[in-house]
Amino acid sequence: MQYDKTLGNRIFSFVNTSLLLIIAIICVLPFVYVLAVSFTSPTEVAKGGLILFPKEWSLSAYKYIFSTDTLLRSLGVSIYITVVGTIINLVFTALMAYPLAKNKLRGRQTILLAVLFTMLFSGGMIPTYFVVKGLHLTNTLWSLMIPSAISAFNLIVLKNFFQQIPDGLEDSAKIDGCNDVGVLFRIVLPLSMPAMATFALFYSVTHWNQFFNAILYINDNGKWPIQVLLREIIMLAQSRIGDAGFDEAEIQPLTIRMAVIVFATLPILLVYPFLQKHFTKGVLLGSVKG
Repeated sequence: MQYDKTLGNRIFSFVNTSLLLIIAIICVLPFVYVLAVSFTSPTEVAKGGLILFPKEWSLSAYKYIFSTDTLLRSLGVSIYITVVGTIINLVFTALMAYPLAKNKLRGRQTILLAVLFTMLFSGGMIPTYFVVKGLHLTNTLWSLMIPSAISAFNLIVLKNFFQQIPDGLEDSAKIDGCNDVGVLFRIVLPLSMPAMATFALFYSVTHWNQFFNAILYINDNGKWPIQVLLREIIMLAQSRIGDAGFDEAEIQPLTIRMAVIVFATLPILLVYPFLQKHFTKGVLLGSVKG
């Protein structure tokens, strides 16, 4: 009987591992394809077919996207928006989630219903634009950070996370002379690092991918984030097809698109491994208690 149980466990482990390996390969293949095409020569790409490893290496696509002087400036804008915007998100979300985690807060249910309402309905693009314009935020980088300072979903999850922290810890801190602000920054937030790291990843990815809002609110191309500039590079490359000065043997729009994807994705991929260990733990801990 014990032998059958052991054999069954081995069969399950083998099937489970094989299935997960197949799924992992399916998920990784698109990334391999994008990376391979970006480093493949335009003549090889023009032949068509699936490319998983470059037969003829070329950096022409990367030379093309780096040919503009504004690329590094846009990269700096995106880094600034990502860092400062994420800090604003974490501070505002924590400051709102902490009091909402207290049952004794007056009007708590009304505020929570208002937060939940924003998850189902939004003001829309045009009213939001008029609000941003009325606050004189248009054509400033603040327009990409302030309107999205708090995510309703992240707020609810962080509130639930705060509710799991034992009240005895906060009571002990208050006995030692801490006020509510001191309890938040000295007790609650240090114990909430897994959740804060998770939401830092969520917010940073959102800011790094800023695209549509930048088109709406930013008119100065010197303040464009990297995503908008790379879009312009792709459109420029496609519009030049057929021009006398455009040599398709040296530059292929497909290789340019893949190089743009690699360049836009690489920075956030480099950040993810440092937060990955907190990712699952932070979300699950905040979603257990309602």
